[in-house]
Amino acid sequence: MSCPPSSDQEARGASLLIINPNTNSRVTGNIRAAVERVIAQATTVRVVNPAEGPFAIENEADRDIAEPHVLALVRESLTSRPDAYVLAAFDDIGLSTARGMVAVPVVGAVEAGIAAARTMGRRFSIVTTVEAALPGIRAQLARHGAADIATARAAGIGVAEAADGTRFARERLLRAIDLAVRTDGADAIMLGSGGLTGCADMLRNHTSVPIVDAVLAAVKMAEALAPACQRSYTLRLPEAKTNARA
Repeated sequence: MSCPPSSDQEARGASLLIINPNTNSRVTGNIRAAVERVIAQATTVRVVNPAEGPFAIENEADRDIAEPHVLALVRESLTSRPDAYVLAAFDDIGLSTARGMVAVPVVGAVEAGIAAARTMGRRFSIVTTVEAALPGIRAQLARHGAADIATARAAGIGVAEAADGTRFARERLLRAIDLAVRTDGADAIMLGSGGLTGCADMLRNHTSVPIVDAVLAAVKMAEALAPACQRSYTLRLPEAKTNARA
């Protein structure tokens, strides 16, 4: 039995809330511009960042500071009821807690990016910004069962520098990609930082391997999953059967 969406659902499309957990408005703007290039015409998005917290999230201390601000944005959004959320950082900051706060999909860039990269070859490598991010990324790979098929490399650039898209940043990223392909045997590359969102197209012009933008992979996953929990869907549970015995 098929259950096609109603015409109202098709017309409205999905509404997504995308949270950049750092306070760098340049990163937020880059995410917004990249997302608008890939979403369906009927999908609406709001891309936000906290007013307070770290300007860049590059280590565990930054992550711990950012998490309550991310969760505050989720809490504040409850009245607007987005159809899905995307946490646009390669650290799944607040992911588990956020999923306990809402009854709609909350998609993190790590798991979405790994799921996408797995489809593109036997091995892949995550290219990120700073060396300090590598222990956390390797822990995420282990948590998601991908440690045996993936490596992680840092380009040696800050998140803010990556978002600015300087020539130096591009050269460092391409060097890391080249090492991942030649040394690690990567069949695909995943960009492991919200600050790198939107860089994939530029980098693809200089390499022959597929490049996955983890944040955009999360956005497309959230967009696909959103109809399952849209407000116009009504879940009808079967009535409980009464016990026939006295």
